[in-house]
Amino acid sequence: MNQYETVFILNPVLSDDQIRETVDKYTSSIKAAGGSIINVERWGLRKLAYPIDKKKSGFYNLVEFTAPSPVIASLELDMKRDERVLRFLTVVLDQHGVAYAAKRRDKVKNA
Repeated sequence: MNQYETVFILNPVLSDDQIRETVDKYTSSIKAAGGSIINVERWGLRKLAYPIDKKKSGFYNLVEFTAPSPVIASLELDMKRDERVLRFLTVVLDQHGVAYAAKRRDKVKNA
């Protein structure tokens, strides 16, 4: 199984409960498909580089996980269909990316 990182931007008009519910939806779908969640980070409300659907900000979220390759296609299809998700990006981490992600997690924990 490969290790992946997915960053997705949620609509800025969502409440905290709706954001938590959306993140839980995607993490549970990864777990249900045979993956495991390594780390979930809520980066909060940030300004977008350019307007998306006339929105100038969005709630950024990062999910690190390991999963079989077919899980990614279904996860991204769900995100495309979800109106709450403005943008998303999933990348597979190589050995250097895995090491960097572990170092970043430790830095965040100790801060």
